Amino acid sequence: MASLISTLVHSISPTTFNGNSTSCPRRRSTEICFPITRASALLHAAKHTVNTYIKSGMVIGLGSGHASGMAILYLGQQLHAGALKDIVGIPMSVASASEAAKAGIPLEQYQDGSQIDFAFDDADIIEEETLIAVIGRQNLQGEESIIQEKSILNAANKHVFMITEKQYKGTLDGSIPVVVQSLNWMETAEEIDDLFLGDAEVWRRSSIGQAGPLGGDFPLVTREGHNVIDVIFTSPIQSLAEVAESLDKVNGVVDHGIVSKFPCIAVIASDSGLCIINNPPTDAVQVIM
Repeated sequence: MASLISTLVHSISPTTFNGNSTSCPRRRSTEICFPITRASALLHAAKHTVNTYIKSGMVIGLGSGHASGMAILYLGQQLHAGALKDIVGIPMSVASASEAAKAGIPLEQYQDGSQIDFAFDDADIIEEETLIAVIGRQNLQGEESIIQEKSILNAANKHVFMITEKQYKGTLDGSIPVVVQSLNWMETAEEIDDLFLGDAEVWRRSSIGQAGPLGGDFPLVTREGHNVIDVIFTSPIQSLAEVAESLDKVNGVVDHGIVSKFPCIAVIASDSGLCIINNPPTDAVQVIM
């Protein structure tokens, strides 16, 4: 957490707990920092998310990834113990549906117009200040869907991304997954390549075997029948919002892995603590043991 805290511009006066002085720096968004004394950082992030944001009677979007899996398991334990009641989960993936079923969480399938009170998810990276996130970088199976994951996040009244310190970045790099229509996908890829000429490479994602610009012998086909193109940036990404706006205008693009839905909360975990950042920001800054 030290490297994260060192990047923050402003700070507030230290607050003392049990004789120990700790400070919570302040940015444009509200931050809550507190030390972790046991277990893993992501497990604490998962428990904090469930304990803080989930109430009885809620419909919850259940995310995909390591932290989300731990949050699903802990949510099931809370239901079994009676600490929470009448929870309904809407899974974002086949994996999260399986984990939720094992944890004893009642499930419903997502449909357009579903009312979702709260959602949690992992993210590949999150842009500092804006909390705009990238999902879907990991290799997907054919039954998984960036479209469904993003739709559930967008439908939620509020959502949390649980990430590590290294995934919260001021200088962004790496790939952006783009879901494209399979028919005439190459024309779409060429138009995307022209958009980011010199700054990115465009590869069609393969389902198995070695990756390549054309997707190899077995290109990935999503459950909706689309292909996934990875826009692999070789130069720093200046603005995820601008990248999303450009991609949305390309003919043949169905969706992409950039999520810019608010209100959003980032729970950032490291071995030494958690930092909780809100956008839009709130006025209060709290320090929690």
